[in-house]
Formats: sequence, C-alpha cells, structure tokens
Amino acid sequence: MLKATITNLLLCCTFNLAYAEDYPYYQNTYQVTITNITPGQTFTPQLLFTHTQPNPLFTLGEAANSELEMMAEGGDTGPLALAVGDSAIDMQSNEVLLAAGETTSTMIHGNPGRGLLTVVAMLIPTNDTFIALNGMRLPRHGSVSYMVPAYDAGTEYNDQNCLNIPGPVCGGEGYSAQASDLDEGFVHIGNGFHDLGDNDGEGNEVLKPQFYDWDNAVAKITITKVNQRATFGDH
Repeated sequence: MLKATITNLLLCCTFNLAYAEDYPYYQNTYQVTITNITPGQTFTPQLLFTHTQPNPLFTLGEAANSELEMMAEGGDTGPLALAVGDSAIDMQSNEVLLAAGETTSTMIHGNPGRGLLTVVAMLIPTNDTFIALNGMRLPRHGSVSYMVPAYDAGTEYNDQNCLNIPGPVCGGEGYSAQASDLDEGFVHIGNGFHDLGDNDGEGNEVLKPQFYDWDNAVAKITITKVNQRATFGDH
C-alpha cells in the first residue's frame, strides 16, 4: 500500500466554502480558537463547520462511518466535508499542523440563535485518534470554552507502530480499509499511549508513551462572538 505523507494530509485542507447563501437570515461571525494542550501530539489541519440541525459525527459506543474513519486514520477531512456539506451553514479549514502547546484561530459564520459548531482533526502520531467538538451551541454573547477529549474511532488496532501511522514523525500508512480482529469496532474515549516495548518483534519502531501520551483533555476550544454581522440571502 502507498504510504501517507504530510502532503496527503494537506490535500483536502483548502476549504473556504460559501454555504451561507442558502440560509436567508443574518449571520454572525465567530472566532474559533484551538489550543493543543498535549505534551507531544500534533493536530492535523482542522475542519470546522456550522450547522443548525443536530447531526453528530459519531455516537459513543457505535461504529464510525467511513468518512470519520478516513479522517481518524489519515487526517483526510475531504470525504467528511462532502458528507456534511449540504447541511453546513459555513465551512472552513486551514493548513495548520498544530503542534503541542500551539494555538490557532479561524473565523466562521453562524447563527447565534440556533447554530451549532463542529470541529474535527486527527492526532498524529496515533493510529486512529481524533479531537472533536461534536455539534456544540454557538454563544449568543461573549465566548464559551470547551475542554475537548481525545476520541478513538475504533477502526484500527492501536499498535503504535510507525508503519501504520501517517505524518511527519512516522510517515507511515494512513487510512486502510483492511479490518482487524483487534479493532475495537466502536467510537470511544481515547485511552492514550501504552508501553508496548521497543519494537513489534520485527525491528519496526513502536512509539513510546513518555513522548506521545496524554491525560484527559487534549484541546481547549474557545468560541467567541465578534462584533461583526453579515447578511446572506433574502430576509
């Protein structure tokens, strides 16, 4: 199979989609600030979109769909963006690989009365772990902050083997459709890295928890309503 590189992670991340014209009411502008609070993980380019209907990307305890699987294993948000595009008010992404301790901000439009925000990105280096703000309500005034946990898509065995992990640290394979009896099979809270030894028995590097583990929340996401309003469509 082809190996995923950082170029693959960025192919889908130049969205600036104008869905808002389909929603004939005033839209407010929001600043979404994402801080990586892990000691050693990096977030792949983040996909953000606003919407009005609850449409969660996943349900804990249930199997991930194929679009979520591709994002969680390889950082590819393209299929996910297409899947939710018809229901999005606004959609934004960036080309930011967000390293540990770093912060980035993105502007997005949404409705403060009944608008929701979803944010998603993969953690690298991991097998299939991701962050998600899963349809949280936009504030009417001021700002609101969320401490966001890591989720495991349950679609790939967490072998911590660089052969199966994309990105600049490992340069291994991203998404793989091949199933394994060791996959959990359902989305759950990520339980971090574990000490699996120095290699997989065949000389292949296994990543160590002292460098890449995390505990509890992995991101802080703050949504701030700014003093700017745009009108879309007829009203």
